[in-house]
Amino acid sequence: MTRRVSDVAFTDAVKARQERLGSRAEQDRRDFQDRVTPQLADFLAKRTSFYLATTSETGHPYIQHRGGPAGFLKVLDDQTLAFADFAGNRQYITTGNLEGNDRVHLFFMDYANSSRIKLWGRARVVEDDTELLISLQDQPYSGRPERAVVITLEAWDVNCPQHIPSLYSEETIRLVTRKLSMRIAELEAENAELKQWIGKP
Repeated sequence: MTRRVSDVAFTDAVKARQERLGSRAEQDRRDFQDRVTPQLADFLAKRTSFYLATTSETGHPYIQHRGGPAGFLKVLDDQTLAFADFAGNRQYITTGNLEGNDRVHLFFMDYANSSRIKLWGRARVVEDDTELLISLQDQPYSGRPERAVVITLEAWDVNCPQHIPSLYSEETIRLVTRKLSMRIAELEAENAELKQWIGKP
């Protein structure tokens, strides 16, 4: 049987459960993508964070939040992504897990637009490539990069938008309310002038 990109998630056990619960035909009509498209590149360029999942040699999953300036996860080519790994709490669980199992899963949320993307790949830690690390840094940013993580893309898919709460960043709210704040200032100035004109304190 020809392997499909979605098989990275739809294992035999998953397909069997889909069959039992009546969703197999629906899922079989769609397939994941295995290349970075303009749509994905644009989405990633706007993200300031994502969740990164790895698995230990004992089989325990681990999820870590990674954050940085918008677009800190860089597209190197249509199958390669990379980011600068900044100094943190020095537990090294993610990088330690990658020494035994290079499979990773990245989960991206866009709460403001009720959108999310899931991505599967293989990751390697690069600690001796200064040129690569410099190319992954965004200026200005306070984080201190210690190494690079390079991900070979295996599959990605757009997740269902159901049940995503509407959350907005401080910057988004500031942009949306800027005109309102300016109008309030104008009205307050007009009000002060009117009070002066009628002789009220």
